[in-house]
Order: sequence, then C-alpha cells, then structure tokens
Amino acid sequence: MKVLVVAPHADDEVLGMGGTIARFAEEGHDIHVAIMTGHGEEGEHPIWPREEWDKIRAEAQEAHEILGVKETLYREIPAVLVAETPSWQVNKIAADLLAHVRPDSLYLPFQYDMHRDHREIFHSFSIAFRPSSEVGRAVRNIYSYEVMSETHWSSPYLEPGFIPNAWSDISGYLEKKVAALQCFKSQMRAFPDARSIEGVEALAKWRGALASFHAAEAFVQIRAIL
Repeated sequence: MKVLVVAPHADDEVLGMGGTIARFAEEGHDIHVAIMTGHGEEGEHPIWPREEWDKIRAEAQEAHEILGVKETLYREIPAVLVAETPSWQVNKIAADLLAHVRPDSLYLPFQYDMHRDHREIFHSFSIAFRPSSEVGRAVRNIYSYEVMSETHWSSPYLEPGFIPNAWSDISGYLEKKVAALQCFKSQMRAFPDARSIEGVEALAKWRGALASFHAAEAFVQIRAIL
C-alpha cells in the first residue's frame, strides 16, 4: 500500500498519526509525508526567519527516520498565510502531490480544525481527490486525523466536532511515536499543555480505551472504496 500523509505544518503528521505511520512502515507499506507550508518562495516571512524553518525541517527529518517514512516532500506555501495564497495555487500544489505519489490511502488534517491553514489545505485536497479525475478516483481510502491544540479548540456546537469512526491500534508503537515527537524540541511543550508528551500519551490511551486497545489513534473516515 502507498500512503500519503498531508501535514499543514511539520509535526502535525506525528502528533496526529505518528504511531500509525510507524506501524504501516513496519508492515511494509510506503509512507510519503507532504509538509505543505514553510517560509515561502520569495522574500521574508512576516513572522518567522528562514532559519526557523531549517530547524524544524531538520527535526522533521529526524522524526521521520525514526518512524520509517520513505519520502518527505516539502512545499513552500507560507505558513499561516495559506488563506491569503491564491486558491488556484494551493489547489495545483495539492493536485500535483496526488499525481506524484498516487496513493492508495490519503490522510489529511480535520476539515474543521481551528487553524485556518488546516482548513484550506483540506479543501484543496478535497478538490484533488474528486472521483471525476483518474488520479482522484485511484485514492481508495481517505481519512482525517486529529492534532492536539488544533482539532479540539474549534467552536463547539457551531461547527462539526471531531467524532472518530475509525481507529488504528498503536499499542506497540506509542513509544516510537513519543521518540519521534521528542525530536521536535522547538514545537513540543511542557505538561499540562495539550502539545506535550503527557498529553499525547493520555489521548492515545483514551482513544485506545474506546476501541479496547492499550493505545490508538482515531480518524474520521472520508471515503472508502471496497
């Protein structure tokens, strides 16, 4: 199986499904991770200097080696400015990535995450995976993953919340997920922040308990072609 995991920002993929990535890699599947945002192609980013991106991308490479990622793809949509980027450009990047990887399974951020970058990137891929195209039709399984500090801070009752309908047993892979997250020294926080090792472990155990596993990652299934 060929899997494409789309991360709006480096570390989203590990927070959301690092254990599943490690499990799939060990099972022999090809895992491709696309990190969609960065400094931008030209000029200075209004918030972060270029060296910040060099740091986090080095952290991502180290984490991906731990998890067994086959290919890491970087794109340069300016972070926190995805909504300000012309939609046709973001749509084209999404479509080109799908055509490049041609995945059997696609994993995306949750459509109603608080972070606008996540929403815009989900929308662009939803255009790319439409079954009216040969490339879109070839994607048989599509899921959304949850990211601590983004998925759970959206406006309750005003928009759909993350209610999972698919689980991945990561009982044997939680330690590897934690080891990968520890590579992100610039991003992880101390407990009780949601983006902490303790927070990740607590969520994995809770999601696991919902499906009678010791640890799990949860997803919303978008499409399944049987």
